This record gives sequence, C-alpha cells and structure tokens, in this order.
Amino acid sequence: MTALVVPLAAAEACDAGRFGPKAANLAALARAGLPTPGGFCVDAAAYRRQLTHLGLDDAARRAASSDRPAARRLALEVRLGLLERPIAEDLEGPLLAAWTALVESSGAPAAVRSSALVEDRAGATFAGQFESYLGLASEDDLRTALRACWAALWSSRALAYMAAHGLAPADTAMAVLVQPLVAARASGGGLSRTAAGDMLLSATPGFGSAIAQGEVVPDRYVVARDGTLRAADPGRDGHRAECAAHGAADARGSGAEPARPACLDAARAEELGRLLRAAEDVAGAPVEIEWALDDGGFQLLQSRPLRIEPAAVPDEVWQRHPGLTGQGAGIGWSSGRACVVSCECELSRVAPGDVLVTRIAGPALTQVLPRVAAVVAELGGSTSHLASLGRERRIPMVLGVLDATRRIPEGARVAVDGVAGVVRWAV
Repeated sequence: MTALVVPLAAAEACDAGRFGPKAANLAALARAGLPTPGGFCVDAAAYRRQLTHLGLDDAARRAASSDRPAARRLALEVRLGLLERPIAEDLEGPLLAAWTALVESSGAPAAVRSSALVEDRAGATFAGQFESYLGLASEDDLRTALRACWAALWSSRALAYMAAHGLAPADTAMAVLVQPLVAARASGGGLSRTAAGDMLLSATPGFGSAIAQGEVVPDRYVVARDGTLRAADPGRDGHRAECAAHGAADARGSGAEPARPACLDAARAEELGRLLRAAEDVAGAPVEIEWALDDGGFQLLQSRPLRIEPAAVPDEVWQRHPGLTGQGAGIGWSSGRACVVSCECELSRVAPGDVLVTRIAGPALTQVLPRVAAVVAELGGSTSHLASLGRERRIPMVLGVLDATRRIPEGARVAVDGVAGVVRWAV
C-alpha cells in the first residue's frame, strides 16, 4: 500500500499529483541541496479517505452540480464534517507516528500548511486562500490543524476563487505539509525576475505572515542577476487607527513613523539573492519564494511560478501630474476613478472600473478584485498575497504608498503603473 505520510526529503515527495505543488516544489528545492526546514507531507489520498470515512463523498459530488442555495448547504456540510469530526483511526496512526518523530528530532514546535493539488500553479496560485498554522506543540494541535486544512478546501473564500477559475472542490483534493517551525529573526519573499531584469527581495522582522497579509510595508532589496545588491529601502510597520465609519481599529501606515532598521545587510541580501537564483534554476522558470532567517541561516519555505510582463508605456500626459511611489506588484498600467476606502467595511462602495485606494492590503480585498481597474494601498509590498493575486489577474497594483488615502482625492482620475510602482492623479 502506498504510504500516505512521506518525508519531504523523499523522491516521491516531488509528486505534485499526490502532495500538491507547494509541497512538491519545496521537496524539489530540498533535493537540489537548497536549505528548507524539512518535515513530512501528507498525501491528498488521506483527505479522500477521510471524506469517504465520514460519508461525505456524495455531498461533495452534489455540491458541484446543485443550484446555488443547495450547493452552499452541501459545501457547508462537507466543511463542518471535515472540521469537527474525528480523523479515521487508520489515518491517525501514521500521522501521529510521523509527528512524534518530527517533534523529537527537531525539538521545536511545528507548522502545518495546506498544499492543495490546485494551488501554486501558473495562473492559479491560490495565494492566501487556504490555511497555515504555526507554533503547534501537541497531538491535539496536529489533529485540529490537519482537519482545518482539509476543510479549507470548502471555505467560502476558496469556493469563490475556484469558481472564478472554473474549478470545483469535488474534482481536487488537499494534501498537507508538516514542518518544524523556523524561529525566524526575519522573513519575507522574493521575485526571481522583474520587468527590469533584476531580482526583488522583501523582508520584515519575525514571521513573514505580516508581509503575506499586507500588514506592513516590508524592506525592499533589488539584487542584480549577478548577485550584487543594487538598492535597499527600509520598510515601515503599520499601526492601529480608528475606522471613520464605525470607530473600529484598522491597520495603516503613518507618515510620522520612521523607517525601521533594515532586516538584511548587503551580504545577507546577496546571499539570499543567490538562493533565489538557484530556486529559479530548479524550477526552470521565474519563481516567487517565501523564506525565513533563523540563527542557522536562511530557510526556503515556498516556491511557486511567477508571472512577469514588460513595462507598459503610459500616456505621457500623466507625467505632468502629481505622483506617489510605492512597491509595484510588477504588472500592468491602468487608470480609473479613485474610490478611497478607509477600511474593509467600505468595500461595497467600489464600483466596476474604479481604482481602489485603501489603507489595507489584506485578503479582504480579494472580493473586489474582479471589478477594479487597479489597487493602491498604504500597506503591503511586492511579495504579499495581494500582489500575487494582482499578477495572476493582471491587475496593476502599487502597495506601500505612504499617505495614499490622504493625498489622493475621492473621485479623482488616477493612473497606476504596477511595474514602475508609481501612482498619479489629475488635479
């Protein structure tokens, strides 16, 4: 019988059809000698067996062919079943054995991450659509996180994303990646190619979720293809401010905040640039990575295909208008009416063709991406989940734009250069 739990270092872990592209890409990096945290993968077949064990196969199939109200009810039935009911005994035994060996060998808490068979592919990255859990220390933690990762395939957010890409959860499955948690001093992302031909790195202190979720403006490092650091710009942390509409706390940057000390010196940035170039060589194409730096050095956490395009040639008339700079997502040029949004509760105001100007840069914006011409945000950076979704959908974005919601007038005509990282508006 095929093993459902496989070490990341094993050759079979590179099988994306069993373990998902996220785990398979990471396994390929490990087998090429690049630094990763190690750990083990749980075959997507375990998810399918659990679905059968719970008697949910029929509900999963009918969810794809029913009308919308029935499909929602069936999807909720599947999700709650996976989330709340016990793991089948024949699955739990090998999982707990692998968990015990991992915890004893690493001496560290663990991270459990979704690795769906449909994610981290060109044109469908699913960036930020599934789940990751950090700092897990007990068998109960593992059980809960594993069930939550399986159930994430049926979340409202994932279902909407799949529908937009012509996919259905009943036609795919969820693998899971379990690894020692990296005690990160700094974390971030990297793009192995930009429109200018360089490599781009981002960094923030501690864990990289703040970058992924668009909660900070990360450090930005430009590294030439020969590995030489060309530019380094320190980032800014967000802080809590009041939502004008409801008085609720909302994250935003502040012009009064000084830039923080850089996370990486030149030698570290160039070292990471070499690892990024090596990850591209393994994939045979441009990649986007996630990484962490602990006392032992860099660890690569993820690698997925990167979409790049040449810079567009904007209308020269825009060069005469006021402009702000930020971190471009690396794709496109567009213009439209500015809709200035202070927090998530106002996203319903965004009309088709608007340029969304916002404080936030997190997953909540996913719901409006199908109708915007471009996005400008005060927080976030070029390697955030939102930027990945922008590249995938060919939506120009400029993130980390200081005071954008104060400077850009509501209703103004705005042009966004997602490659150069510049936003301009007519006055």
